[in-house]
Amino acid sequence: MNYIRLNLQMACEEVNGVPKKRDFLRWLYGMLSLFKKQVEITIRVVDEPEIYALNMMYRGKNQTTNVLSFPCNVFEEIKLPLLGDLVICRQIVERQAYQQEKLLESHWAHMVIHGSLHLLGYDHVKIKEAYNMESLEIKIMNELGYQNPYYLK
Repeated sequence: MNYIRLNLQMACEEVNGVPKKRDFLRWLYGMLSLFKKQVEITIRVVDEPEIYALNMMYRGKNQTTNVLSFPCNVFEEIKLPLLGDLVICRQIVERQAYQQEKLLESHWAHMVIHGSLHLLGYDHVKIKEAYNMESLEIKIMNELGYQNPYYLK
């Protein structure tokens, strides 16, 4: 049985256009149903200064990014359902959707799926890992009714 407890934090100045909690849950359920897990996850929607600071602090990257994933693996031996935290930058998601001519909702869904796969241990550093992760992202997006997120017009 799939059960998702979502802690949604709106830490951005402008919330117009940010998906509702039910949207985030729909995307998570569509994705996590493949893994048969009960999970607890936090999604924090932030502005550029916060994502910049977190990216610098935790990844040593002197730039902003669209999504950061912080897996919770400290309690593996206790078997708690804590999956981890996603931090998503509202402005970057909106800007990328516009620049890539994607529907905003679709790009939000992709960021949630992409970040959640990182929480589950997927990565895209090596070519084979990237292929596996992107293939899974495309499959999940299609099952949710969205186009291939890597197809650019």
